[in-house]
Amino acid sequence: MLNFKSLNSRLLATVLFFCLLPGEQLLSQNRPADKITSGPSTGTLVIAGGGRLSDTIIKRFISLAGGEDARIVFVPTAAGAESYADSAADFLRSRGADNVTVLHTESRDTANSEVFTAPLLDATGVWFGGGRQWRLVDSYRGTLTEELFRRVLERGGVIGGSSAGATIQGSFLARGDTENNQVMMGDHQEGFAYISNIAIDQHVLARNRQFDMYGILREHPELLGIGIDENTAMVVQRDTMEVIGASYVLVYDGSFWSREGSDLKIVPEKDLLFYFLRQGDRYNLRERKIIN
Repeated sequence: MLNFKSLNSRLLATVLFFCLLPGEQLLSQNRPADKITSGPSTGTLVIAGGGRLSDTIIKRFISLAGGEDARIVFVPTAAGAESYADSAADFLRSRGADNVTVLHTESRDTANSEVFTAPLLDATGVWFGGGRQWRLVDSYRGTLTEELFRRVLERGGVIGGSSAGATIQGSFLARGDTENNQVMMGDHQEGFAYISNIAIDQHVLARNRQFDMYGILREHPELLGIGIDENTAMVVQRDTMEVIGASYVLVYDGSFWSREGSDLKIVPEKDLLFYFLRQGDRYNLRERKIIN
């Protein structure tokens, strides 16, 4: 015979347990921990989609790095040998960053040396320039330099980058093929993972790349897909992403969102959905939904 009093007590205890769980724990029960998208626990990311960047984006990065007191390390490695000149960082200096050090090597031995990495010890910001993101992997992944990049975030600093410097910040390295930048899943597939479980593409609308992300998500449906257009950036603090700049960020999270609702819209199947966010829009990476 059922003891309803005991049964109701157990049911109430179960409900209270789940209500009192932090949202992070509730979410992890619905999605395995290794498939949760999450930003850095400290510091800030500025992830730009390439092209000519406006003051809105660059000055936001400099401000986050400390403004007049910012100590910035500019890394032009993705672009290749022609961009090693100190003038490559002039776009930062012209916006008010007076203390900028250019850091580049293609030697992993050098990237592991204390002399080379010295400017990173007290840096408040790091900016990765554009080019081919696999070059950043070949030069720095698993080295002391990469470790010290991450420590900038751990100290509350900022890591930014544009084009290749955007994609490298994700966990999955989109367009990481050494032969062709049209191959979405190439011979390099791991980025620096400042955001977990995410693939980041760039120049998306300017180059009609809005459908390219499907090539990754069909193989890795657990990933959050993000496409960033030129002169646009996402600013990430912990699990919150804010859009700044002139164009749009495309979100591939298996859902659809519109300011005017979607009840009267004809939308594709779930695995073909994406939607646009513009300046001022905010998004929760962990929960994969718009912040109203």
